[in-house]
Amino acid sequence: MSVSDDDLEYLRRCVELAREALIAGDEPFGSVLIDDAGRILFEDRNRVKDGDNTRHPELTIALWAVHNVAPEDRARATVYTSGEHCPMCSAAHAWVGLGRIVYAVSSTQLSTWLHEWGAPPSPVAGLSINTVAPGLVVDGPAGPLEAEMKALHWERFKSTAS
Repeated sequence: MSVSDDDLEYLRRCVELAREALIAGDEPFGSVLIDDAGRILFEDRNRVKDGDNTRHPELTIALWAVHNVAPEDRARATVYTSGEHCPMCSAAHAWVGLGRIVYAVSSTQLSTWLHEWGAPPSPVAGLSINTVAPGLVVDGPAGPLEAEMKALHWERFKSTAS
């Protein structure tokens, strides 16, 4: 399966959440959990600015889903996200039994941009979702959103590099 026009609509909401995170002084990431009928069940944005670097929206979605969505419904749900899950979030997604993941930009794209801009390396390897959780159904990146996400990450990089 590839990224469809319907997927792009949900991914656009993720980009809006990423922008909200950036405006709040955080890293630009946003995610939404959609049930199999297309309803948004939960959404969040990155919240790591206060020092807890585990406050990723994808992890928050996984934790929320455990307490609010039946296991069989989790398997039919889709997580849309502005950036490919990190290894922590990929593992959480798989452990709680969430379904398909669709992302706007890949970890490789983000790592490449940050390297080009001279950012220090991440303390965690940028592994693909399927390297961490091989059984997950994953689609992305979404080309139409790449430039917008790159611009958001550039804004974040500029603000932290000075």
